[in-house]
Amino acid sequence: MYSVHAEAPSPPCPEPFNLAGHVLACAPEAGARAALKVLNPDGGAEVWGYDRLEAAVRGTATGLLRAGLAPGDRVLLRLGNTPGFPVAFLGAIAAGLIPVPTSSQLTRAEISRMAAGLDPALVIAGEGIALPDHPAPVLSEAVLRGFEALPPANYVLGAPDRLAYLVFTSGSSGQPRAVMHAHRAIWARRMMIDGWYGLRADDRLLHAGAFNWTYTLGTGLMDPWSVGATALIPGPGVTSLQLPALLCAHEATIFAAAPGVFRQMLRTPGALTLPDLRHGLSAGEALPGSVRKGWNTATGTMIYEALGMSECSTFISGSPARPAPDGSAGYPQPGRRIAVLDAAGQPVARGTSGVLAVHRSDPGLFLGYWRADRETAARFAGEWFITGDMVSMAPDGAITYLGRDDDMMNAGGYRVSPLEVEAALALHEQAGEVAAVELRVKADTSVIAAFYTGSATPEALAAHAKGCLARYKQPRIFRHIAVIPKNANGKINRRALRDLKEAP
Repeated sequence: MYSVHAEAPSPPCPEPFNLAGHVLACAPEAGARAALKVLNPDGGAEVWGYDRLEAAVRGTATGLLRAGLAPGDRVLLRLGNTPGFPVAFLGAIAAGLIPVPTSSQLTRAEISRMAAGLDPALVIAGEGIALPDHPAPVLSEAVLRGFEALPPANYVLGAPDRLAYLVFTSGSSGQPRAVMHAHRAIWARRMMIDGWYGLRADDRLLHAGAFNWTYTLGTGLMDPWSVGATALIPGPGVTSLQLPALLCAHEATIFAAAPGVFRQMLRTPGALTLPDLRHGLSAGEALPGSVRKGWNTATGTMIYEALGMSECSTFISGSPARPAPDGSAGYPQPGRRIAVLDAAGQPVARGTSGVLAVHRSDPGLFLGYWRADRETAARFAGEWFITGDMVSMAPDGAITYLGRDDDMMNAGGYRVSPLEVEAALALHEQAGEVAAVELRVKADTSVIAAFYTGSATPEALAAHAKGCLARYKQPRIFRHIAVIPKNANGKINRRALRDLKEAP
């Protein structure tokens, strides 16, 4: 039996279509019912009803169009952990504009490089967040908030395959790549509702991430709103150790986070008593078995893991309806078509390792990389999109994750290219030659480490990294070595570096 999973495809996306209109389709009927609660450390919350949320989104669409923007213009989002982020994102899409969400942690140099390739028509910025060196006008968050009172714009409808938004992902070349997603991407996420979430309209889903993380934007906000549920998001200042109390106070029924957050919460003093919680959701990086078992023992609830990527969101997962077997990431979600391929692009036998591939007909698959046709074409082999994840498929279809087929690093759920980190550190005049790798420092914890040959001190390199790399890209370990090991082709031997760190 070959490693191919193919079943009846999901229903086609309606046409004409608008992503924001789909997300807020429940708003007229839901009225003042809570769509969003921004949770404070003291247990209080800022509450947004569905009526206010839709008014803010459609008013923002009006404000952006009155500012002179035209459908197809890119809008760079430089916003922090506030409700303004999803309002600006959906408002731009409602108006036919192309929002580009970015992490507020990015430095001026990093966001300037991104903006140069995007040429945005507008930057929407929160106070204190680094702005790009670019001539585009800047709209403050204060002005954005005033758009809520404007007359509501109509949703701009069109073909589901047209470009809706861009998100950045680290590329193997070392330069972040802008991933183009169509309006139909939100329609494809319906396959996650039962295939991963077990989400219902009466749920209260608490996502531990910040507003401006794409994992939060999809799983924590847009998907709950698409079914009429309530999204709970921790506001600024909330720590992982405060989350158990907030889960209880707001009667959260589903909890979503990266694996590291679950691990930190297990250190909470006292019992983890979460009487309303049905289950947890994990994505961003592999969930250690010890964390899964510890959470189940402490709370009596399961964590359902999902595997995906920026180009297709999640498409492999366990769920309440079909839990993942021990050691596996789960099953292809209903409606997905995936395969495990060999180096020649042919399906391997079940139980054999290979590269995970998604069929090019998947409605959630990206349109391509922004202004990078050659890079886009390189990711396809015939009818399949090649993910770069090494997996094996069991006889029953369960997928076991085996790692990456390249040197990409994972830092708290963010994919980071070692080449990008190396290029930034090499700018320090005393760094010498630099190599970055992901190191496992505990059974369930990995960090980014930098090896270097120059005369700089670890403290000097750490300070340099702080000035030119976002926090999640900064190495946590700096180690001086005499020579960077190379393979026969003259490339950095990262496996040898990992062995070197772990040796006595």
